[in-house]
Amino acid sequence: MIKTQDLTKAYGDLKAIHHLNLNLVEGDLFGFIGPNGSGKTTTMRILATLLQPTWGEAYVCDYSIYTHPKEIRRLIGYMPDFFGVYDDMKVMEYLEFFAAAYRIKGPARRKICEEVLALVDLGYKRDAFVTSLSRGMTQRLGLARVLLHDPQVLLLDEPASGLDPRARIEIRTLLKELGKTGKTIMVSSHILPELADICNKVGIIERGELLVNAEVAEVMRRVREQPLVKIGVVGDQEAAARLIEQHQSVERVDLRNGHIYATLSKDIDDYSDLATILVQGGYKLKTFQEDEINLETAFMALTKGITA
Repeated sequence: MIKTQDLTKAYGDLKAIHHLNLNLVEGDLFGFIGPNGSGKTTTMRILATLLQPTWGEAYVCDYSIYTHPKEIRRLIGYMPDFFGVYDDMKVMEYLEFFAAAYRIKGPARRKICEEVLALVDLGYKRDAFVTSLSRGMTQRLGLARVLLHDPQVLLLDEPASGLDPRARIEIRTLLKELGKTGKTIMVSSHILPELADICNKVGIIERGELLVNAEVAEVMRRVREQPLVKIGVVGDQEAAARLIEQHQSVERVDLRNGHIYATLSKDIDDYSDLATILVQGGYKLKTFQEDEINLETAFMALTKGITA
């Protein structure tokens, strides 16, 4: 659905994106992560045919951005990070205006507008002026607008930017629902835990270069090659740590935040015998689990905070 080949955008000697290669298939919910100025918005604008690359190629739904921009625009929904609304319009009038621009005519126009309002949970605001909407409601209205023509691909640039916690949860829930419909969604965000929750793939970009493009689980594995087991015991933690430290699969043991953290050798999949050793040693286990790395930790480990 989205494919780029050495996509590059240069402004003189400055490369906003450099040899970017992506391949997203139908149903992918792709989280695009990077510091400000890393090239996320530039990439989305090129895919939306609003910006020409310096070189390289990009395809959306098998159409080239060079030869079939009109066809691509019919198949995508692009929501920029900031967009204006018409102050003198009511919510329903706003949607009907854009539905008319998509050549949706007759009774079907009102029906589709009602459906997308219901999808984003704004039906009760259909007669309100758009200027009366909160930031979160305005973002949901923007999503409703890009869904009017039932696009196959959604390009959402920071859809949760500036939202309060409740509004972010609502946007996240909505994206999950859209992902279930089989649409291909590219979403950029700085709220990394939420991306990990909704996305099946992530791409980490810095200084215009794609550092990582993989399944979420694969990104975590790249950052932490060795398993780390978090153990909580009733009793003397230092003695318990010394007990398991002798095990052949344990490379290092640390005590912090009231828990024992055992770093294991590479390729260790079964570490249940550590629990057996502790129980046989007279300890009761409160916690025994692999300590999972999160997307924020992965992002900090893989990037340096450098912008283009």
